[in-house]
Amino acid sequence: MTKGFHSNLPRSKSNRNAHLGRMSRSHRSFAHGKRARPSERSRSPFLPPEDWHDLQSDRRRTNYAVIVQDPGPGYRHAVTADEVRDRLAVFPARFLKALGVVQLSRMTRKKRAFPCYGMQWGSSLYLYPVEELLVEHFWRAPLAAERRETEMYGGVWEECPTGGWRLNWTEETLRDFYLNSILIHELGHLVDDRNRSFIDRERYADWFAIEYGYKSPYRVASTEPTSRS
Repeated sequence: MTKGFHSNLPRSKSNRNAHLGRMSRSHRSFAHGKRARPSERSRSPFLPPEDWHDLQSDRRRTNYAVIVQDPGPGYRHAVTADEVRDRLAVFPARFLKALGVVQLSRMTRKKRAFPCYGMQWGSSLYLYPVEELLVEHFWRAPLAAERRETEMYGGVWEECPTGGWRLNWTEETLRDFYLNSILIHELGHLVDDRNRSFIDRERYADWFAIEYGYKSPYRVASTEPTSRS
């Protein structure tokens, strides 16, 4: 575990290792850019520090919780707690039975060192904030797959005159990206109880996000703005 990683991990070494093995970053983090994609070897030891929510043993729990943290100076959450609940409400109960927490996490200095859009860890899904001005900066040109994926949800890439690239969002396109791609991708990791390899798990989560996010008939409704909480 990375030095300085403060979390409420299970005390048992065997349980702790099992939980760490279920940690999965969103594949939407971009290689060599601000959202640097980790290799399979490095992703477990170098995931962003997060709170561990041990709700599996709470038999009184009948529904998942949504936790909203302050996004941090210069950042904002892409979606609200109500938007998350409304989006997940259309899923069959079998897809949500293992879900304990959806956390809209705070951006910190340590998390900026290992940035990503979302992560699944145990029974929890974490969604990370973006820059308040809705402009993300990258060190190099996006790969074709990266550009295609973000443009599917309305992201606009722009090459900077001084070097690097910018990815521009609006409130509506960012909401669409998070509710119908990032959130659904991480849920796909949670419901995937068959695949074990990193590649197979990512492939399944990609498919899940397309089928239940991008192609979903609920997608249009989920992109309509609601009051921010």
